[in-house]
Amino acid sequence: MSNGAARESVSTEEFLARPLVAHVATSGPTVRPIWFLWEEAAVWWITGDYSRLPRRLAADPDVVVVVDSCDLATGEVLQVVMSGSAEVVDMDLDRARRKLTRYLGPDPGGWPERFRAVLRRPDTRLVRLVPRRAPTVVDLSF
Repeated sequence: MSNGAARESVSTEEFLARPLVAHVATSGPTVRPIWFLWEEAAVWWITGDYSRLPRRLAADPDVVVVVDSCDLATGEVLQVVMSGSAEVVDMDLDRARRKLTRYLGPDPGGWPERFRAVLRRPDTRLVRLVPRRAPTVVDLSF
């Protein structure tokens, strides 16, 4: 049974370095899955004019990002919840490539074309969320 305390065996940095899917909640409310990069004490993800997200963030930048994992075999459930004001920033191609490498592997030539194409779009931007509080892994295991 979990006591809700952070597991000593998994640091927040190690947990957020895993290629997990996060969920970002914006006003409305809307919740969408994202691939993310945890870097420089911020959560980064890709967006552009092809998405409603930049308009939603312009109207209300407050978001909550939840990253969690569940191992059904062991009952381990770990979670990090981060909230703050997200901002759409100019594209940083190196950072975007690091993010995609986490999920698609180190060879961009092997990535599906849709992911390579989004990096070439002139409207592609990054979203940056600096959490209001330092994130902590919470153990919700059963």
